[in-house]
Amino acid sequence: MSTSYNRIAYEALEVCNGVTLQAVEDAVARADLKPGARAADVGTGNATVAIRLAQTFGLAVTAIEYDPVMAELAAGRIAASGAAVDLVIGSAADVLADLSPLDLITALGTTNINGEGRPTPEAGFAFLKGRLASGGHLLWGDLVWTAEPPAPLRMIAEATNQYTDDAGWKAAAEAAGFEVIGSEISSQAVFDAYAAAADGAARDWLAANPEAPEAASVQAAADRVKMVLEFGRPFIGFGLYLLKAR
Repeated sequence: MSTSYNRIAYEALEVCNGVTLQAVEDAVARADLKPGARAADVGTGNATVAIRLAQTFGLAVTAIEYDPVMAELAAGRIAASGAAVDLVIGSAADVLADLSPLDLITALGTTNINGEGRPTPEAGFAFLKGRLASGGHLLWGDLVWTAEPPAPLRMIAEATNQYTDDAGWKAAAEAAGFEVIGSEISSQAVFDAYAAAADGAARDWLAANPEAPEAASVQAAADRVKMVLEFGRPFIGFGLYLLKAR
């Protein structure tokens, strides 16, 4: 199977976003779920979060991944870990619709969460709440505008999702019927380390594989992501929110 920028970058990362695994685990611990509780990890990427949900918290986990290239990475990681994680390849909207109501959904840096193109924060949260059991939890993580971005930056960054600031994410969650249990904005150091690790992995791969059929697309994606993150550094952060369905 061919590779991609995301596959190369995410293979080098612990969590496929600008947040630490410890922050994710601390947030999940606050949900106080019992072993055997049912969870879904949406956009599982390299499956690190899904594996930890199963191994650390004893949850019954469905990992959902839309991209077959990324799913191959996730499948290998899950098999190597021995974790009891069920990997399903498909869109989040379709797979979640087929699952029974869940006790926990983790969704970190997902795209097109409800199958309707560029969802607003309110629409994304409303859809996910509908897939939770009564009193279930959502651990949501995504880009946060830390200052009002220039229009070109917003247009590029919001090609797949619409974003908001910290207050906006919380207001959208509450409007969708969630209680905000906890929130954390990653430090700039954490976000910078994430960006540097992803870019470094892509540059190393390009240096080692200059003649690969995917080299041009990997180069273009790496350059685009680097440009956006460098230009957007004063405006972009990553927020993690533990929400409980009311």
